[in-house]
Amino acid sequence: MELRFSRPNYTSTLAGNYHAEGKQDTLQGPQKARDIQNWLISYISDLLLIDAQEIDVTIPFDRYGLDSASAIGLTGDLQDWLAVELDPTLIYDYPSVDALTQHLTEQFQIGDLNESPKH
Repeated sequence: MELRFSRPNYTSTLAGNYHAEGKQDTLQGPQKARDIQNWLISYISDLLLIDAQEIDVTIPFDRYGLDSASAIGLTGDLQDWLAVELDPTLIYDYPSVDALTQHLTEQFQIGDLNESPKH
């Protein structure tokens, strides 16, 4: 008997602004730190079958029970969503939603969590 696991599609309305085949070192489009944080929360929520409201962005990923395979999968899916190259071990260097979001915000020079929307 073969077990098959399917990963939910963790895309947002922003995903259409990115082309996975053209990975690059900078993000384009309206992506902000809040979008990345929300994506990570949604991913973990769906993966672990817990309510997104229960996820504390400062708690390390491993305390939520993410094993190494899940961590690598998360990084790979995040890389696909952002359409940039990411180190597969990034989650170990930035072990929480908050730390990873902050790192990506700084690395790609995107809007921070407290930036107000422009009209």
